[in-house]
Amino acid sequence: MVNPIATGILVLAALYFARSILMPLAFSLFVIALACPIQMALQRRIPRLAALLITLLLVVLVIVIVGSAIVWGLGELSQWLFYNTGRLQAIYASWTDWLEGHGIAIVSPLGELFSISRLVGLTHSLVTRLNSVAGFAVLTFIFVMLGLLEAEDLQRRLRSSSAQPQGEMLLHIGREIAGKIRRFMVVRSLACILTGLVVWAFTLVAGLELASAWAAIAFALNYIPFIGPLMATIFPTLFAIAQSGSWQLALIVFVGLNVIQFAIGSYLEPFLTGASLAISPFAVMFAVFFWSFMWGVPGAFIGVPILIVVVTWCAHEQSTRWIATLLSGGRQST
Repeated sequence: MVNPIATGILVLAALYFARSILMPLAFSLFVIALACPIQMALQRRIPRLAALLITLLLVVLVIVIVGSAIVWGLGELSQWLFYNTGRLQAIYASWTDWLEGHGIAIVSPLGELFSISRLVGLTHSLVTRLNSVAGFAVLTFIFVMLGLLEAEDLQRRLRSSSAQPQGEMLLHIGREIAGKIRRFMVVRSLACILTGLVVWAFTLVAGLELASAWAAIAFALNYIPFIGPLMATIFPTLFAIAQSGSWQLALIVFVGLNVIQFAIGSYLEPFLTGASLAISPFAVMFAVFFWSFMWGVPGAFIGVPILIVVVTWCAHEQSTRWIATLLSGGRQST
């Protein structure tokens, strides 16, 4: 008799240790679900390979736009920090004196935070991560290209008589999963754009510098549920302390950004997605942090789509429908 606990441990171990292959595969399936309708629509008007090329270019363009937003925002922040080193040192010294006056000793001076050895270590870590991201992107791109090439043939094979009734069932579940993922990403993109615009307006009114950079960072980071909005709130709060040296502006920024994130994430997004994507907030949070633990930041990004796949698949099986009911944030249809 198979031990379910041992099986679960083996599955988790396989997901973790085989992440260099499984993570690009999961991302490629996610991208294929989003891009396949575009390719199918183009194929009705132009040759198949031309449609594939245009679809891949559109996918790369979207990734470049989102990635460029956060790179540009962090670049603006780095430039500001470089030109305001003297102000940061003065603020650090005043806070150090205040803490030491209250009996809290500071072990190392500010200069040690920017020592040569530390900078070399950070540079080495950055280069290693860039190499890992490049390998991940190349492998994902290959999977996406091959998957889009085979998508039409796979549908034809699943419709063949020898694949029935499982073939039609897989097609039906696949179409439903892809539709839900596309709807989720459309709503998420609209929420990210709105969040960026509101953050830009709020930081301007609050008097925080680099309003456009904070808007770009908030837009990009909000694609990652929970973790992204948290980072997009903490960074401007710390920057407010560095800019003004007082806690009043930091408190205003922290409260204001949390109100923005809560209003858009807790009210607007559920209203736009509707009951078809109703998933328990606890399940969403668990999926984000679980896949973040398993696969890092890419896992946090793809955690909710994986949860959508699990809930949709379980809802179509009588023996697992109770799992979909538990994970759902709304009433399941019977």
